[in-house]
Amino acid sequence: MLRIGAVSYLNTRPLVYGLAQRLAGLGQLSFNLPSRLADDLAAGRLDVALIPSIEYFRGVGQQIVSDAVIACRGPVWSVRLLSRVPIGEIRCLALDEGSRTSAALVRILLAEQYGLHPETVPLPMESDPDTIDADAVLLIGDRAMHPAAGVYHEIWDLGDRWCRWTELPFVFAMWVARQDVDVSQLAPILSAARDEGLQQLAEIAGREAGGHGLTTPDLHHYFAHHLHFRLGAEEQAGLHRYQRHAAKLGLIANQRELVFQ
Repeated sequence: MLRIGAVSYLNTRPLVYGLAQRLAGLGQLSFNLPSRLADDLAAGRLDVALIPSIEYFRGVGQQIVSDAVIACRGPVWSVRLLSRVPIGEIRCLALDEGSRTSAALVRILLAEQYGLHPETVPLPMESDPDTIDADAVLLIGDRAMHPAAGVYHEIWDLGDRWCRWTELPFVFAMWVARQDVDVSQLAPILSAARDEGLQQLAEIAGREAGGHGLTTPDLHHYFAHHLHFRLGAEEQAGLHRYQRHAAKLGLIANQRELVFQ
């Protein structure tokens, strides 16, 4: 049985629609934070996981399993930089501990657009962002989707900033397997779950919205217009662009090609 890990955030729901049932007899599905999934995959505790894209570039002996991804082609809503000072004055940046791809992305944007290399401190999942002593805070996932309670000088949607700057999509997470794992039966299952999920966005939004403090129309709009779930040629170009900038900042050790099963 394959050990398969998926992200526990809302943005995963269309990718995992009916997936547990589709995996019957082939694999078992569990959920966790993106950063923890990456650690479990690297340590061999998982065979396949939906991991932050930055972790694919850091890993070795891994393969991309499916064209089902979490990406955006514009504002993403669920990844935000909240700055208490003008952007050019950020000296200390708190990074959501659930984030790795977005943590690298915000550092790339600050370095390339403002020449900034701020000190970074962790923002634990259980911490209130308003209590963190930092000039700016990076939030991802569900808690980034609600209006900020504090007073912020500027708020960035990182998907919007990247897409405007590069004119390319951004890929936040991908299904990745260890290279010695046979995923020949899994790849079509992941794509089929994604395709069915995209046909059931209204149902998913109606089921999930209330528990996350969102309206059904708002959540449906998030799934349908803020997120993109297919890895195409432009998404691959965006990944390569991200890889180059991450390597330039020393956030990844080496360049590697995208390896598909």
